[in-house]
Amino acid sequence: MTPRPVRPARAAQAVALAALLLAAGTACGNGGQQAPTARVAPQSPAGDRIGTLAIRTAQGPRACTASVVHSPGRNLLVTAAHCVQSRRIGLLDGLVFTPGYRNGHSPYGSWPVQSVTVDPRWSAGDDPEYDVAFVTVRPVGGREVEDAVGGNPLGTGQGFDQPVSVTGYPNERDEPITCSVRTSAQSPTQERFDCGGYTDGTSGSPWVTPAGAVIGVIGGYQEGGATPGTSYSITFDGRVAELYRRATA
Repeated sequence: MTPRPVRPARAAQAVALAALLLAAGTACGNGGQQAPTARVAPQSPAGDRIGTLAIRTAQGPRACTASVVHSPGRNLLVTAAHCVQSRRIGLLDGLVFTPGYRNGHSPYGSWPVQSVTVDPRWSAGDDPEYDVAFVTVRPVGGREVEDAVGGNPLGTGQGFDQPVSVTGYPNERDEPITCSVRTSAQSPTQERFDCGGYTDGTSGSPWVTPAGAVIGVIGGYQEGGATPGTSYSITFDGRVAELYRRATA
């Protein structure tokens, strides 16, 4: 497959009427072996906790993927930090989260982003070691997003070599893709998986264990990956646990 440019890796950027698009891509690796390729994700209640981040409406310009994580306020998402903020552009305004989006349909509506929590080291220098963000969304129709679709617990300190399913929304598709893989170490603080198809738009896609915990999101090294077949995440350790505490305080 043709490699994608390393910068801006998985985040494709464009400015139109002050709207920045940030997205995602990745590659083939797996020690020279043929990596699997993602397939269309079947609809399911758990899968509907994952959705698109787009500008203004569900049909607006796509940015990334995000998912609902359990929180006391029942209004929290997790995604990659580069999906929502960068030092060069600042905070991306006007984002809405549409869980379960598929083929033009928004079964639960769209939830406007209210606030974003990123680590100061990401804010100061787009440090790839802190490329994760927690995002609160406003209630819609008197309900919080977790009341509508549920939320996955956040998992930290799980280590490497974990089975996960990774579901996300490539910009060129109108339905999500998914792949079941095992994580491996990219470095002591970054991890990876190998599966084809994770192109622009899949940054922020959650790495979900069989028990339902989110232990990563596409992002980190190379903003998630330079080619569609190898994807990265920062390791969900104390850095992420502390950020979650800040987001839910």
